[in-house]
Amino acid sequence: MTDAVLLDDRSVVEIIGSDAAKFLHNLVTNDMLKLGFGEARFCALLTPQGKIIVDFLAFAQGEGETRSFLLDCPKSLVDELVRRLGMYKLHAAVTIALRADLAAYGFLDAGRPQVDAKALARDPRAEALGWRALAPLGAIEASARRADYEARRVAAGVPQGGVDFAYGEAFPHEANMDLLSGVDFKKGCYVGQEVVARMKHRGLARKRVARYRAHGAAPAAGAAIVAGEKEIGVTGSNSGDSGLALIRLDRLEEALAAGAAPHAAGVRLKFSNLPG
Repeated sequence: MTDAVLLDDRSVVEIIGSDAAKFLHNLVTNDMLKLGFGEARFCALLTPQGKIIVDFLAFAQGEGETRSFLLDCPKSLVDELVRRLGMYKLHAAVTIALRADLAAYGFLDAGRPQVDAKALARDPRAEALGWRALAPLGAIEASARRADYEARRVAAGVPQGGVDFAYGEAFPHEANMDLLSGVDFKKGCYVGQEVVARMKHRGLARKRVARYRAHGAAPAAGAAIVAGEKEIGVTGSNSGDSGLALIRLDRLEEALAAGAAPHAAGVRLKFSNLPG
């Protein structure tokens, strides 16, 4: 059986009721009406100003208008997610509840894992992240190392909120959600949609999470990145000599053009495959 990683920093919220699909669709960055059983979508709930309150993976249960949804979100923000969704509930026929009995598991192998899970789908953010399952805690043997999962995530350039960007401060473009299938630009309105659309069409994203390779061990998260005499960003997640950093793209471009090498905590950093 494929080795699983228990993602114990995640929680699960369930949205049930006849209005569940429409309710979520009108709030989040991705298309919930087209989400089918056996699939997952990367989404975020935004402020009206277009900044990320919480990001999550959404799984559909059932088919058609009777679908319910399971949201795999950061454990540290689960109460905030439930509270925020409750604010928008109004007269919608939905029930929002924490599913404390369910846990999130990751499977890094390419093949479909043969497990008994409440929800199972490919991770929509990156092929390298394999499969994601929601199942009762302890129902799946978790024998893989979390460090291996994190190494794969960093190599794939998938940011983690709270480490690579700050919730309540970052726009979806800055967290690369537009590059990780986290934003549907063809769907109708949702909270913060006007700001996100404007950033896309006007190219207003000056900051992005980008991958780097360090000349030595990658600096710890939170180290200032300097090039020449300018601070251009801050380091985030890392694994070995690789890491992610939230950087000002214009300042990095200027530094590289001037021959100034970026560095953080005394370690030289080389950026590659910069997001557009």
